[in-house]
Amino acid sequence: MTRFQKLLVATILTTFLLIALGGFVRAAGAGLGCPDWPRCFDRWIPPTRADQLPPHIDPALFNFKLAWIEYVNRIVGMAVGLLILATALMAWRDHRRERRIFAPVQGALVAVAFQGWFGGQVVVHELDPRLVTVHLFVALLIVALLLYAAFASFYPAPEPSALPGRQRRFARMVCLVIAISLLQMFLGAMVRGSIDLTAAESPEMARGLLLGQVGSLDHLHRATGLLTLLSCWCLFWSARRFFPGAPALRRFALVPALVATGQFGAGMGLAYLALPPGLQVVHVALASILLGGLILTALRAGRPARP
Repeated sequence: MTRFQKLLVATILTTFLLIALGGFVRAAGAGLGCPDWPRCFDRWIPPTRADQLPPHIDPALFNFKLAWIEYVNRIVGMAVGLLILATALMAWRDHRRERRIFAPVQGALVAVAFQGWFGGQVVVHELDPRLVTVHLFVALLIVALLLYAAFASFYPAPEPSALPGRQRRFARMVCLVIAISLLQMFLGAMVRGSIDLTAAESPEMARGLLLGQVGSLDHLHRATGLLTLLSCWCLFWSARRFFPGAPALRRFALVPALVATGQFGAGMGLAYLALPPGLQVVHVALASILLGGLILTALRAGRPARP
């Protein structure tokens, strides 16, 4: 790999790590562990004891564990921003004439700058579920842009040629599954927001009862989860059945099928094991990896099906 490709891969992996860490922050209830932005309790480095708080801050707001969980999340977010900036600078130096690489990297830079500002708005508005959902989807947009740039750097633009009709249909099928998975993620974010609101209004309610208060939205989320799982395996079966001479395409299609299986299993665990925080993190992380795998499969399907 070139230095640019290594940096781009490292940036993508760190972005996935940040999404998983964001899921951990939410599962731990640490989203307001730092009640202000960009500082944390009006300090650039959070306090370790309540007596280190500035006089104007109520000590009752301070929780060492939650503050430092949120602070680590912010540090990793800053690292992702710097990595994307470095990637954008290297793309300008080495690939500015290659639109397929340069444009998505610059788009990711704009998106991560917006994400940094928007993260502050999420804190200011005390984790409004609608803003948290937008925050997640901007992160997924950043991943999509970086993956597109990475694919373009590893797979140069093919010679202009019409794809076989069967492969065009397969590529459209992948795009449909991406749309289904995005709908599932949106519904999942809505379910999580509803759970958070219920927990805030009824703090004495047992965790195992929270999901039961969501109602039909949860049933719809489960149905789209099952549909996503079946669609991903249908993609893999189609790749095996219709493209026997393209093992690379089959390998790309296998990843979403396996990840969707793990994500569906984690979702069932959340439903029947009283929302364990660890499974919440796994569920969010696998959702982002699933989307990434589908995007790469769609990109591979848009090229001539060769080994």
